[in-house]
Amino acid sequence: MGTLVLLRHGESLWNREKRFTGWTDIGLSPKGVIEAQRAAQILKGKRIMFDLCFSSVLSRAHETATIILQNMDLPSVPVRRSWRLNERHYGALQGMTWWEASTQFGAKQVLIWQRHFSAVPPSLSPQDPRFPGLDPLYADLNSQDLPLAESLQDTQHRLIPCWEEDIAPLLKEGKTILLVAHNNSIRSLLQFLLHLDEASIKQITMRTGEPLVCKFDANGNLISYSYMRWKPRLKDCTQKLLKYCLP
Repeated sequence: MGTLVLLRHGESLWNREKRFTGWTDIGLSPKGVIEAQRAAQILKGKRIMFDLCFSSVLSRAHETATIILQNMDLPSVPVRRSWRLNERHYGALQGMTWWEASTQFGAKQVLIWQRHFSAVPPSLSPQDPRFPGLDPLYADLNSQDLPLAESLQDTQHRLIPCWEEDIAPLLKEGKTILLVAHNNSIRSLLQFLLHLDEASIKQITMRTGEPLVCKFDANGNLISYSYMRWKPRLKDCTQKLLKYCLP
């Protein structure tokens, strides 16, 4: 039986400012560092030992993964970084606060772009400095594979090859894996694994720095999952997941 711990990175500086971050490479806030340290304490307390870690290439995810492994006394665990695990690309919204975007486009339209599975925000031009094809971080990739804007569905299509080729085979071998990514990349993966409809996936938001432990059978099927939290919350998102995702 394989174990996968899904973790949204700790709070970033732009999370704190409520900005659309997407592929913009923003680091952790002081609160985000603490969230990563607390996640490590929770996982260490449960005696979870990782064989491997996957992270997006963005700093906020990789920093979170590094902090967790160091604080769990697992510095030698390999970390594989993949652009396919990056956050959803928010196109022309990247860098805007929610208020700025709502003022320009209307709050209703912004919510549609955020929550609808196939809705795509306004695209960048290939000359826009926010286009990943102009970022040295992605110099080894074909610029035609890099997004100008993405829906949640686009994010899922981009992520699935990493899941099927790199992660799922290791879970079938019984490995224990830490995957540190982003709200929408994790949401898109959960939609794929749990076969959620659009109404259900709208209800799920991943909290920063909170581990979601998923168990898989020998055939690679997700059979159980549960949140590990620093302190209990009055409104537990685990129950929301159970309500919308499992029979």
